[in-house]
Amino acid sequence: MQFHHHGYVSGDPRVQNATGTGLDRPAELPDEVDVLIVGSGPAGMLLAAQMSQFPQITTRLIEKREGRLPLGQADGIQPRSVETFQAFGFADRITAEAYNIGWMNFWAPDPENPDRIVRTTRTEDYGLKISEFPHLIVNQARVLDYFAEAAAQGPARIAPDYGVEFVGLTVGEGAYPVEVTVRDATGERTIHAKYVAGCDGARSGVRQAIGRPHVGAAAKHAWGVMDVLVETDFPDWRIKCAINAAAGNILHIPREGGYLSRMYIDLGEVAEDDDHRVRQTPIDEVIARANAILHPYTIDVKQVAWSSVYEVGHRVTDRFVDDAESPRVFLTGDACHTHSAKAGQGMNVSMQDGFNLGWKLGHVLTGLAPAELLRTYNDERHPVAQQLIDFDREWSSLMARKPGEITDPDELATYYLATAEFPSGFGTRYAPSRIVASEAAEQLASGFPVGRRFHSVEVVRVCDGNAVHLGHHARADGRWRVYAFADADGAALRDWAEAARPIVERFTPDGADLDAVFDVKVVYPGRWEDVTEVPSLFRPQSGPLGLTDLEKVFAAAPSAWTSADIFAERGIGAEGAVVVVRPDQYVAHVLPLSAPESLERFLERALLSSGPASAPPLA
Repeated sequence: MQFHHHGYVSGDPRVQNATGTGLDRPAELPDEVDVLIVGSGPAGMLLAAQMSQFPQITTRLIEKREGRLPLGQADGIQPRSVETFQAFGFADRITAEAYNIGWMNFWAPDPENPDRIVRTTRTEDYGLKISEFPHLIVNQARVLDYFAEAAAQGPARIAPDYGVEFVGLTVGEGAYPVEVTVRDATGERTIHAKYVAGCDGARSGVRQAIGRPHVGAAAKHAWGVMDVLVETDFPDWRIKCAINAAAGNILHIPREGGYLSRMYIDLGEVAEDDDHRVRQTPIDEVIARANAILHPYTIDVKQVAWSSVYEVGHRVTDRFVDDAESPRVFLTGDACHTHSAKAGQGMNVSMQDGFNLGWKLGHVLTGLAPAELLRTYNDERHPVAQQLIDFDREWSSLMARKPGEITDPDELATYYLATAEFPSGFGTRYAPSRIVASEAAEQLASGFPVGRRFHSVEVVRVCDGNAVHLGHHARADGRWRVYAFADADGAALRDWAEAARPIVERFTPDGADLDAVFDVKVVYPGRWEDVTEVPSLFRPQSGPLGLTDLEKVFAAAPSAWTSADIFAERGIGAEGAVVVVRPDQYVAHVLPLSAPESLERFLERALLSSGPASAPPLA
């Protein structure tokens, strides 16, 4: 963590200096804002944390609740989300308090006595199998707390405006074209915004205001869910379990803090004329059903921390923006996709909606990128939501089967592991666009597929010989990352760095640090001790003191503290490669060191030039 580049810091380095709109931020909601976020759920709070890195922009978040969420419903945290938390600076802290899913066990009727359940399969969880990040369980309320902290400690000092309810909006003309009606304790008033993000849940008022239909239907199957403290003789109480029995099904998930567990209990098919009466099922009936499924084991519930009954539904909004060509209103999270809770996807996919949108709004509103960049939000996130609905529909169906419908007792365990990449959050691949290259030289770095998230590997930092994960240097600060992997003798790298510097300068605002928009790093293929001469592009001066940043130079060869070689792990050859990564950690391009002009042509599509062109612009 670097924090002295603006001068000596003696306090908490996580608290960044307030600048721009973070200075003298008014307590009252202003009449005009650049970005209005409606709702403080996972997508909204992440979006606020991201926008806090753009203090040139006036961002406000309204929430009809009077304060923080005391008890969240979502709890599953997939590895991609933990990777995102790392970018926002709190992965280690939330991991320390969370429950780590190391195993998942599967139970089914005993073939010799079908009224009893027996453990059939014990599987290692997929989290650490495919990532350096774990698969966690932690209360959604705590996730929101951490993002609220990141937003409040960012330069823009963003904090929710609680007790303010969204009433409606219209989109017109002018500098602040979105007219939003809100209501607080004093009555109704109008806010004018350049952009609005609807992060207000499944019953989204923002979605209704822009007339976007929620397409899909309920599956006519009900589940009870409860967070409980119990006394039990069930042997796997602190292990995630899928339990199939003659009496129904349970998905059992231990919670953070020990003792507490969440149980999803199958309540069976819902009659066509039920009219949602199943949602009134008493908690005692849900507990009784749980005990019937667990036989011969029992639970004695000492406390119910939270409970609910829901009907499985799969819906996705037809479009996540008000206008495909010139979007002004955006939908995120449950406002545009809803599904069951058992696949542990809702909060995770919602946060990635916010991450995708935040840096794009920041770039457009600060003049770094054209407004057309915002079209990519719907183009990228709508297909992900549809994939989520399709995956959850299949997983929910498998979870709800009766014993007589199961021909292979290991099918659920096999499916759980075989499909791990998608639920872990690593299955997303964005299609070619102005920010995802269509003609990348992927063969030069086959382990960094274009359109997918940048998969980190340990390297050695040259300035001090310490082992670090290359991707963990990438903070959610709105900057692009450019990783130059050097060729064997470094000659091509030197030529590339000389040609790339004016390209970086061209897209960097006048007067800003060289690395204000692009965080450019280099990885040499040899030993860290052998790296001596480094092009100035990788050792920029930053901050008012003009100090040289020494922490952008790395080496790949194994050392006393590392065993991996990123060149071998990610398929990078002796000729080297350049990997361009978006601010939301997705690979945008892979280029040869021999073609710096290709980098410039790509950036001309993604960003606006801040200086003179060094190559002809694209037609």
